[in-house]
Amino acid sequence: MDLTTPTETTENIVSAEPTTIEAAHTHDHAHDHDHEHHQHGPSLNPELTREIEVEVPADEVSKTFKVVTKRYTKLARIPGFRAGKVPESLVRSKFAKELRQEVLDSLVSERFRKAIDEQELRPVSQPQLLDLQLHDGQPLKFKAAFEIAPTIDISGYDSVKVAKPDVALTEDEYQAELSRALDSHATVEPVDEDRPLVEGDWAEISFKGEVKELAQTVTEDGVENASQSDPITGEDVLVEVGGKNTLPAFNDALRGAKPGQEMTFEVSYPADFGEPRLAGQTVGYDVTVKSIKKKIFPERDAEFAKQLGNYESWEEFETKLREMAADRKKNALESQARDKMLDELVQKFQFPVPESFVQQQVDARLDRGLRALAQQGMTTEAMRQLNFVQLRDAQRPQALNEVKASMLLDKIGEAESITVSEDDMDRELLMLSLQSREPLEGLRERLEKDGGLERIREQMRREKTASVLYEKLAS
Repeated sequence: MDLTTPTETTENIVSAEPTTIEAAHTHDHAHDHDHEHHQHGPSLNPELTREIEVEVPADEVSKTFKVVTKRYTKLARIPGFRAGKVPESLVRSKFAKELRQEVLDSLVSERFRKAIDEQELRPVSQPQLLDLQLHDGQPLKFKAAFEIAPTIDISGYDSVKVAKPDVALTEDEYQAELSRALDSHATVEPVDEDRPLVEGDWAEISFKGEVKELAQTVTEDGVENASQSDPITGEDVLVEVGGKNTLPAFNDALRGAKPGQEMTFEVSYPADFGEPRLAGQTVGYDVTVKSIKKKIFPERDAEFAKQLGNYESWEEFETKLREMAADRKKNALESQARDKMLDELVQKFQFPVPESFVQQQVDARLDRGLRALAQQGMTTEAMRQLNFVQLRDAQRPQALNEVKASMLLDKIGEAESITVSEDDMDRELLMLSLQSREPLEGLRERLEKDGGLERIREQMRREKTASVLYEKLAS
C-alpha cells in the first residue's frame, strides 16, 4: 500500500488551479463589479469544511492602496514622464491589476491567519475565497472555506489480528532461483548423434496451429471453422522436453521423436492460461522437429562463482543466493501481510477524510502512472488523448484508502511513540543522494527549503509504525 504523505503537493495534471488565499492575487476581479463575485475551487468534504467571514475596515484598505500606489509612482517608468513624476491617476489606471494584487497580498493572508487563530481553527487544505469584494475606499470583505483535520478515535487498534505468513524458503524455490541464475550463463549446443528426444533435451521445432472453434461448416474440401482466425506459427522455437513450463501435450508428442519427424496433435489450454488468445481454447498443431539441442552449463566452481559476482567460492555464491532469495520472499510476504493489516484498520475505523488529501493522492498516483507510460514509450500526444476524468475516478477508491491508512498510522505512531532518529534520516538522505547522483549537502538544503525533508520524515515514520504494528499484531 502506498503511504505517500496526504499533504504532499504533487504536480496537478488536469484540474484547474483553485482560488486560494495565496493565489487570490492572480485572479483579476473587476473594480466595477458591484455584486458579489463567487469563486469555486476543488470540492471539499462537507463534514470537515469550515467557513469564516473576514472584513477589513475601509480606511485600512484605502491606506494600503495609497502605500502601494506611492511605491509604484516612484518606480514606474512611462515614456513622457520623468521617474517619480508619473501622475497617480495614470499609475492607478495602468497598473490596476498589479496594485490590486499587492493589496490582496498585504491584507487577505494576514487577516485570514488572524481570523483562524482567533477561532482556533487549523486548516489542512488551501482556503478557497468566496464572495471577495475589494474596492478602494470600501471595506474588504471575503469568506474563506477550507477543510480541517478529522477527529480520529483509534481505540482498539491493537486488537486487529493478521496472520503471519510462512516465509521460510523451500528447496524448490531455491532451485528455481538457482536455475534462473544458471540459465543466464548457459549455452545451447546441437546434439550430433542420431537418437530420439529424451527428457531434458531441447527440441528445435517449427509449428503451425489453428484454433478449433465450436462453430464449423462442412464444405467440399472438408470441415472448416465458421470464422477464420489467423494461424499460430513459429520457426526455430526451442522447447524443453519434460520442462516445467512445457505443456503436457508437447512433452508427450516430442518425447521419443527424431529430427525431421512431423506430427499432428491437439492442445487444450486451461481457462487461466497466460495468453488470452489461447485461454480455454483447443488448438490443432502441425509440428516439425528440426534438431535436438542441449543446454550446457559452466562448471560449478570458484571460477564460475567469480563470473556471477564477487564470490570466492561456489559455496559462498550458493549461500548468498539462498540468503537473497529468502530475504526477497520474506519481504514480499510480509509486505502483503502489512497491506492486509492496513486494510483491516481502514475498514475498522470510519472517519471523514479531507477531499483535498484524496485529490492530492489521486494526482500522485496519476503522476506515477503517466511516468511509467512515458518510460514504456507512450508519446505526450497519446497521453493527451487519455480520458483523465475516467482515470481520476478510477484512482479515487484506492487513493482514499491510502490516505486513510496514512492518517491512521500517524495517529497510531503517536500512541506508540514512534520516532525517526537523525541517524535514520542521514542514512535515507545518503541513499537518495546516491540514487539521484545529487551531492548530499545540496540535496539536504533543497529538501529543507521545499519542505521535502519533513515529508520524508513523515513517510519514514509511517513505514516504521506499520512495521512495529505488524510485529505486535501478527500471529
